[in-house]
This record gives sequence, C-alpha cells and structure tokens, in this order.
Amino acid sequence: MSMVGFETSVLYECDDGIATITLNRPDQINAFNVAMRDDLYQTIRLLNDDPGAKVAIIKGSGSKGFCAGADLSEFGTAPSQVVARSVRWERDLWGMFMSIQKPIIASLHGYVIGSGIEIAALCDIRVAADNCQFRMPEVALGMIPAAGGTQTLARLVGVARAMDMLLTNRSLGPSEAREIGLVDRIFPICDIELETRAIAASLTLVDQEVLHSLKRSVLDGGGLSLSEAMILEIRIAEILNIKKP
Repeated sequence: MSMVGFETSVLYECDDGIATITLNRPDQINAFNVAMRDDLYQTIRLLNDDPGAKVAIIKGSGSKGFCAGADLSEFGTAPSQVVARSVRWERDLWGMFMSIQKPIIASLHGYVIGSGIEIAALCDIRVAADNCQFRMPEVALGMIPAAGGTQTLARLVGVARAMDMLLTNRSLGPSEAREIGLVDRIFPICDIELETRAIAASLTLVDQEVLHSLKRSVLDGGGLSLSEAMILEIRIAEILNIKKP
C-alpha cells in the first residue's frame, strides 16, 4: 500500500488495485479552496499515471460531509472573488477528471454541496450514505456554478430537475437524489465505506482495457448524435477486438 499527501488537503493511497482519494479538510467540511483544487489536480494526475491503480474512490474526511462547497473565506471581496473564480481555469481539473480512463467512484456522506456535487457529477458511479444532503447554493450567493455544475447536473438529472436545484437552492435527501438520478446507490452510513470498496474491488477483476474502452465510448459518444455515437461504439469495439483476439 502506498500513500501520498499533497499539502494535506488531499490524500492518496493505493492498495490492491484500488486508489483512494480523500478530501482532507474535515474542520471545514472539506470546503473546496484553491489549495485543494491544486492538490486534487496533482492527485488525479497521479491516479492517471499510477500503474497499480485500476479504479479509484473519492471521498471526504470527517463525519460531517463529503464537501461543503466552495470555501467562502476566499470570496471575501470583489477582487478576490474574481481571482478565485478565474484561477480555476489555470489548471483544467474538470477536464482532467473527464480524461481519466480508469473508473472513479464517488463515496458521498453528509453534506454534498456546490462543488461537492460538481466533483461527484464527474465521477462514473455515485454511492451515497443515507445521511446525505445535496444542495446547489451558488445562485443564492450571487454566483453561478463555474466548475461544470450547469452542464454535468443537467446531463445527470435532466434540464428541468437541474434548473429546480440550481435556481431554488433547495436541499435534497438521498432518496430523492436516487430517484432523479443524482446518485446511483444508497447505503447506511455505517456501511458506506465497505460497500463502496466492494464495488471498486469488483471492477478490479474486469479487464482494464475493456473498462477503458467502455468509458471512452460512453463519454465521447455523449456529445454526438445517436447515429454518430453508434458508429463510434462499433469502432471502439472493433479496436478492442483487434487488441484482444
């Protein structure tokens, strides 16, 4: 087992083919700040390059939640807000998430707010504890989501439901989140880590080239017409068959 820390705001360890990425600001309910953004960027790069990692779990430390959204202490004045928002594009963390071929599972508990939802939406499977509370508060704070929230959320739950969440700042519990497609599975909070790891372990048994090809087909096909996406699927399947006669 290997463990790496990036300025302690994000932890990385890999054991038995499963990488675990931990948002590590528990006293701030893992609120997302610029330092965490930079550390998470480096961690996702490490995941991509780690030959021992077949699948990843991303979770939050502490008992209160996965991520309480953006750290508002960095948004105290108009200039700092501009700087904090614009700096997100200096390193394309969200593009890095989308480029990873290895499956990523979001293990969610407690507060999953704003940036927490945006991070989870970029994962391939979202597993929620039964104490989760989901909310998108940006509009109520005089902002709009700037880390993919207006795009990924609509693709997950549909435009109408995304607009409801984005415009009203209302809170959703795990059952409603599962009903609308925001999360895929719900487990008791006492079982969330064990159940998430069981899902990850099952994926380590699948041919990795097959998993990578499947992700590419789904993600690359998402922006195409159905006929174009079907052609893409056939091409990817043919390439996979050539590699594995």
